[in-house]
Amino acid sequence: MNSQAVPHGRMHVLTPRSGALLLGLLSLLPFFSSSDFTVTIAIQALCFMVLATGLNLIYGYTGLLSFAQVAFWGIGGYTSALLAVDLGWSPWLALPAGGALAALLSLVIGFAALRLSRHSFVIVTLSFALLMQLFARDWVGLTRGPMGIPGLPALEITLPVIGRLSSAEPKVSYLFILVYTVLALGIVYRLVKSRIGRALIAIKQNEPLAQSQGIDTLRYKLLAFAVSAAISAIAGGFFAFHLSIVDPTIFNFYYTEMMLIMVIVGGAGSFFGVLWASLFFSILPELLHIGAELRMMGLGAILILAILLFPSGLAGYFKEKQLEQWRKEFR
Repeated sequence: MNSQAVPHGRMHVLTPRSGALLLGLLSLLPFFSSSDFTVTIAIQALCFMVLATGLNLIYGYTGLLSFAQVAFWGIGGYTSALLAVDLGWSPWLALPAGGALAALLSLVIGFAALRLSRHSFVIVTLSFALLMQLFARDWVGLTRGPMGIPGLPALEITLPVIGRLSSAEPKVSYLFILVYTVLALGIVYRLVKSRIGRALIAIKQNEPLAQSQGIDTLRYKLLAFAVSAAISAIAGGFFAFHLSIVDPTIFNFYYTEMMLIMVIVGGAGSFFGVLWASLFFSILPELLHIGAELRMMGLGAILILAILLFPSGLAGYFKEKQLEQWRKEFR
C-alpha cells in the first residue's frame, strides 16, 4: 500500500502535495497583499520554516537536541553584515560565507561534544548559544555592542526585461527569501529521503545497532549538524539584510523557543508537519497582539501541553489516526 494514501480521498497535511501547496500559497502572497506588515510576517514565517527544518534535521531525524541553531542564525547575520559593511563584500557573497563559517564552527563543536555523549552535546550547544550572545553584546570593537550594525546594503539583482530588483522593497526581499527557502527545504528534503536520511533515522533509533551495521555514526551526525547550521546561518543573513540592521537581539531565546515548539508540535521527524507548524506559530503571536513577556509564557504553556497531549506531535497523532482507519477498513 502506498504510504502516502489517505482514507476517503482526503489530502493529508503531511504529504509533499500539501507542502507544495503551502509554498505555492506563500509565493502568491505579495500579489494579494498591499500591506508591508503582512509581507514582513510572511518573511518571518519563511525564516522560521528554515530554522525549524534545520532543528528538525538534527533533532527529529538524528535524535540530537541542539540549542545552537539560534547561535548559527545569529552568526550568519553578523558575518554577512560585517563582510558587507567592513570589507565591502557583495551581500550575495557574504551570505554563503556566513553559512560556511557556521558549518565550520558546527564541525568543531560537534566533533568535541559528540565524542562524549548526547547529554554533553545538549550542554555544549546551549553554552555555545549563550557565549555567542555575550560576544555580540560585549565585543564592541567587532560587533558594535548593543547598538548593532545598521545601514546594511540591500540585496540587488538585475534581470533581463524585469530590470533591477532590490531588497529595499519588502516584496522583493520576500521573493528573495522565498527562493532561498525553497532551495534550503529542497536540499533537506532530498537529504532525509536519501540513504543518508535512512542512516540518520537508524542512528536516532538505535545508535549501537547502527554502528554494528558499519555506519560511521559520528560522520553522519556531523553532516546533519553542519547542514542544519549552514541553512540557519544563511537564513539569518537574509533576515539581517531585510531589516538592514543586525544586533544582539538576533540571539534572543525567543527564536529557540519558537523553533522547539514548531518541531515538537509539528512532530519531530515529520518534514511537512514541521512546515505547517512553522507557518501557524509564526502567524499566531501576531494575530493575538500580545506583549513579549506574555508571548513567551503562552508559547511555553503551549509547549508543555503539546508534550503532554501529543508526545509524538501532530504528525504522530495524524499517523495514528490514519493507521486506525486502515485497520478498520481491513477488518
